Amino acid sequence: MTDDTTVRLRLDVAYDGTDFSGWAVQPGRRTVAGVLTQALDRLFGGVTGLTVAGRTDAGVHATGQVCHVDVSPGHWANVSTTLLRRLAGLLPADVRVRAVQVVAQTFDARFSALSRRYAYRVTDAPYGADPLRRHDTLAWPRPLDVDALNDAAAGLCGEHDFAAYCRRKENATTVRAVTRLDWRREPDGVLVATVQADAFCQAMVRSLVGAMLAVGEGRRPASWPADLLSRRERANEVGVAPAHGLTLVAVAYPEDPAEYAERAQATRRRRDDPSLPGEPAGAAVASR
Repeated sequence: MTDDTTVRLRLDVAYDGTDFSGWAVQPGRRTVAGVLTQALDRLFGGVTGLTVAGRTDAGVHATGQVCHVDVSPGHWANVSTTLLRRLAGLLPADVRVRAVQVVAQTFDARFSALSRRYAYRVTDAPYGADPLRRHDTLAWPRPLDVDALNDAAAGLCGEHDFAAYCRRKENATTVRAVTRLDWRREPDGVLVATVQADAFCQAMVRSLVGAMLAVGEGRRPASWPADLLSRRERANEVGVAPAHGLTLVAVAYPEDPAEYAERAQATRRRRDDPSLPGEPAGAAVASR
């Protein structure tokens, strides 16, 4: 389809991932993309190019997911003022489209993104997770030291090869730039990790959390998570934290729409290990 025959929409989406097998469509499984596509097809008579900023895994939640889709101008004109309300009536209660806006055809929800930010919630309260937050908060059975967690986090910030924390995919780099990684204890006692990077590998955030929790409970020294960055393959001794504690909370894009295409082009360039000499070349960064 050409620019003249479609309108590109940006959708801001939230969902409770408990009963979904992740974002991506899978035959015979309930997925976020699957139920969203069904609702959009009913309203627009068919949509194309549904693209998401980060393909969350089964059980992972989102309050700030972003996707884009192309629709016909005629259908858009018919539903533009009522789309959010109509989607609310068609979508199940565990998925909401919170905002819709027309964007330039150069906008790409995946490749135009500057960063993705996740939050991971853990409680070390002896009674476990609050019943109303049990679906998005991990109950940890042992006390956690927030200072130790932050000491471990400090060594993981920056651009590194995170192969030790990723499920490697063929022709995909595991080099990522983590721009924020820290822990705080909320007034209710819940510990929240904030993790922000340009992109993530599959299971990377939950693996980072798993390694830091081992430090927080005193089983590993604070230097251990950063020491693993020297590995060039998955570190099997790192536990992967359960999916339900993880929420995608924000995706950032250039403020100037004129920069969408340039950012997408830069994202598609492969980044090699920053500790090794040579120019980056090859496959694109896989965005999650």
